[in-house]
Amino acid sequence: MAKDLQARIEAMFALDRLWATGFVIALWIVVLFVMLAVRPFMPSQGIEIVCWIAAFVLLLFNTASITAMIRHYRNDKQHIYSVDIRHLDAGR
Repeated sequence: MAKDLQARIEAMFALDRLWATGFVIALWIVVLFVMLAVRPFMPSQGIEIVCWIAAFVLLLFNTASITAMIRHYRNDKQHIYSVDIRHLDAGR
């Protein structure tokens, strides 16, 4: 039973890590697309520079937060996922 639980924990963690990575990649693509799409409508070079800096800061902080979340989940996955698995099993 313990090996089965550990395998389920590893599978859930791998899936969560995959989704988190996918969301970060999608965020980068969307932000870069939006920045390039609205670039012709920016009235001055100064505003464009401010927008690029803001976009970079947004991407930096979101990427760092998702990375920290994955690291936290990796360090505490036994507790986090065992509770989830118990609740999932109780609902069956």
